[in-house]
Amino acid sequence: MAQNEFWNNRQRAEEVTRGARELRDVTQPWKELKGRIEDFAELLELSADEDDAETLSELEKESVDILDTLEKLEFFSMLSDEDDPKDALLVIHSGAGGTEAADWAEMLMRMYGRWIERRGFTSEMMDLQPGDEAGIKGATIEVKGPYAYGFLKAEAGVHRLVRISPFDAQKRRHTSFASVFVYPDVDSIPDVELRDEDLQIDTYKAGGAGGQHVNKTSSAVRITHLPTGLVVNCQNERSQLKNKGTAMKVLTARLYDYYKQEELKKMEAVESTKKAIDFGSQIRSYVFQPYTLVKDHRTGHESGNVQAIMDGDLDSFINAFLSEAQT
Repeated sequence: MAQNEFWNNRQRAEEVTRGARELRDVTQPWKELKGRIEDFAELLELSADEDDAETLSELEKESVDILDTLEKLEFFSMLSDEDDPKDALLVIHSGAGGTEAADWAEMLMRMYGRWIERRGFTSEMMDLQPGDEAGIKGATIEVKGPYAYGFLKAEAGVHRLVRISPFDAQKRRHTSFASVFVYPDVDSIPDVELRDEDLQIDTYKAGGAGGQHVNKTSSAVRITHLPTGLVVNCQNERSQLKNKGTAMKVLTARLYDYYKQEELKKMEAVESTKKAIDFGSQIRSYVFQPYTLVKDHRTGHESGNVQAIMDGDLDSFINAFLSEAQT
């Protein structure tokens, strides 16, 4: 980076500096912990020799804090994929179940919103498609924070809800489904050029709530990447230009994921998580009735505190997934 010609290729320079910053963020906490342990060992030896009970008591508390820090750093070591430190695009779609599923998709959106707040991350709604009667058909959310993608990739798949329906006058139990997809937030795709001739851009009138302007002007945008068949829709903004920009950002993230998986020859494994949003394909079940239980079918991890989970207490499920993947 000290070489004069380093900044001649600005894009490459930014990639290198970003990589260096990410490496520093990983190694610096370990260096600091190593220093703390060395200081701890010296003080412990001196205190033991002098039989200093007060210092030994303080060192006992310090040891607990060191172990807690070590546990957290060991957890972060599981986030070793090059994309894990990146921001994330979180995409939620309602599945089988009509209004029930749309309401469930909105509940998931709220759950992830609470989780984002708990972690101190920030988010921005990129696209929101309201349901016909209640809930949402879909939502695309940009999540910003350290290792946002590394954490949220654990949530990709079909989520199943079992509850007494608030929309059923006879109070019967219903099962609903919604899908969650997660992509690393990227600005470009290495060695891939997005050519105008490869993009089919259509505009149309947005549906759902939004006033006369949304419904009467063709502000919604649909972009189809012809070589891969990937399709992205955006209708959240009143401006067609803004919707196009957002759609291109989402398309870039999805294409990055597509080409990465193709390069790693893991397309079959990725597609296995994108099953039909219906019975038998869920990664996690949330049971409200006749008992309360949230169970992840990939790891076996479960919790009976459904309300806490819906309020964003997802870390135990994410940790279990990452630990299993590491194993």
